[in-house]
Amino acid sequence: MARYRTYSADEMPVRKAEPDALWKSLRQGDRVRVRLTQGYETGGLVDAVTRDHTSVWVDLDGGRGRTLLHCSDGVVIVPQST
Repeated sequence: MARYRTYSADEMPVRKAEPDALWKSLRQGDRVRVRLTQGYETGGLVDAVTRDHTSVWVDLDGGRGRTLLHCSDGVVIVPQST
């Protein structure tokens, strides 16, 4: 008889994070809109992007500082047209 196994968080299999097309199009110096949650959006400037485009550093407008965003965070980054 097969046994059911429950996993704790540290035993869970690791899934590869995959950025969407918008994240893959980001480049250093791009002006973007960052949607952190429903109804909360701010602008910023892309400071750095990792080679695999899964993480992006954004300098937020209004002196809010620099923040690191990961594609699995549920954050939407939309490039602004110039």
